[in-house]
Amino acid sequence: MRRIQHLVSLLLLPLLLSCGCGRQGGGTGYQLKGISLSPTSLDLLIGEKAQVKAYPSPSVAVPLSFSWESSDPSVVSVSNGEVAALAAGTASVSASYQGKSASIPVTVTAPTPLPPPEEEGEEQVFALTLSGEDCPYAERAEYGFYIPPVEKIRAVLILQHGCGMEQFGLTRHQDLQYQAFARKWGVAVLETAIYGNCGLWGYPEKGSAAGLMKALSKAAFESSHEELTTVPWLLWGHSAGGFWTLGMLRDYPERIIAAVCYSAAWDPAYEYSDAACEVPILLRHAGDQDGDPSSKCKETARHTFQRLRARGAPASIVLNKGQNHNFSYLRTMAIPFWEAALRQRLTDRGLRPLDPDQTWLGDTTTFEIFKETEYSGDKRRMARLPDHASAEAWREFASTNMVKDKTPPPAPAFVKVEKKGASLLITWQALADVESGIARFRVYRDGEQVGTVPSSGIFQNYDLNGDNAIPVPAPEMKLEAGGVPAQPVRIGVETVNRDGLVSERTEVTFMP
Repeated sequence: MRRIQHLVSLLLLPLLLSCGCGRQGGGTGYQLKGISLSPTSLDLLIGEKAQVKAYPSPSVAVPLSFSWESSDPSVVSVSNGEVAALAAGTASVSASYQGKSASIPVTVTAPTPLPPPEEEGEEQVFALTLSGEDCPYAERAEYGFYIPPVEKIRAVLILQHGCGMEQFGLTRHQDLQYQAFARKWGVAVLETAIYGNCGLWGYPEKGSAAGLMKALSKAAFESSHEELTTVPWLLWGHSAGGFWTLGMLRDYPERIIAAVCYSAAWDPAYEYSDAACEVPILLRHAGDQDGDPSSKCKETARHTFQRLRARGAPASIVLNKGQNHNFSYLRTMAIPFWEAALRQRLTDRGLRPLDPDQTWLGDTTTFEIFKETEYSGDKRRMARLPDHASAEAWREFASTNMVKDKTPPPAPAFVKVEKKGASLLITWQALADVESGIARFRVYRDGEQVGTVPSSGIFQNYDLNGDNAIPVPAPEMKLEAGGVPAQPVRIGVETVNRDGLVSERTEVTFMP
């Protein structure tokens, strides 16, 4: 009998041991009763991130591998509990394990729009010309400036055209979308129009870098913003301008926050410093359709990307299939790329490297994206982006050739109505949508639409070659609506951006 009891005990021992593994988090006998999340809710602005932690009940010694899910991936994404706010709206994120789950609500809102110009002070728009001894690199060089109404400029966005594009003159410093970007971040906009041989001015060391410094010095005096001579730069360059941008990366890396090269030419075999390898750079090309063979735009993008990524630099590359040297929606990618770099790199104490805990990688073949700290494969062939938001934009741009805006534009302000003969003259002011500019305004009278501005076409657009603003200057924000009412009437104005998203309607009551 004792032998039988002993045998039964031996047979039961493994079963008893398996039932005692509950606190190790991986035993077959572990019974999860519930999951709790911390925090219990999230309120985020677009572009922000937050970490949600999941706790099992009963607790375990070894962390469980929870499955995370977002109820609306267009509003928020979630990976290992890290929540990224992508668009305005509401959603929930949940963690699940062994059939148990828990979720929390997430509310995402757009950042509060900046106050209209009259509430900030005076913006400044002007142009300077260098010639003669001041401009040994060209016949003459024109520099257009937009200075936002801020107390102190934090950086300068420098827009450098390609060969022959100076024929269109200065336009982008009057571009309302770039101006909205400048106001949001406290940066000045500088556009060039260099009349001369691009084979000369394309090399910064042959005088165009020194000319840029002279223009910034003159603008500092003109605008009373002395800091223009010392603040860092965001760079954008097309073709020969992209070649120039790479030369500036070689020579002035400590001044550059981030750089965008639109079909950079001539495949320079530059050696870049350690400081240059801290600068986020986006390289765009159009493959075999990118200019004539002598321009070597495809080779420039690929070889520069390979050279920088071999050093671990935050370089990214995009092939725009079906487009060419003079056709790209690069602006839709450049702005979120610059914003990601500004968020991380620009501080009151100077520039800092990207935070490796925030960087993401993009597979240039499949367009899949991965958090860099969680990727164990060969990173050298992967695009390296500043953060999740810029990686999402890169994936969309690489796969569709553009980045669609997901948030509505700011509402118009200072709507005014007055009699003008037998009509009402309606005027307003509005900041452009940073992501997608202004397509048109809709004007309403007692809730019924009575007109659009402009009546046809786009309020202000940009060409897809040199990125120049069309038209310059932008139309006036006004509309005449016939018939002076005898009774009070509500007048409303709303903004529509170039992706068709509509702002809140701003209304005032006209009293006859």
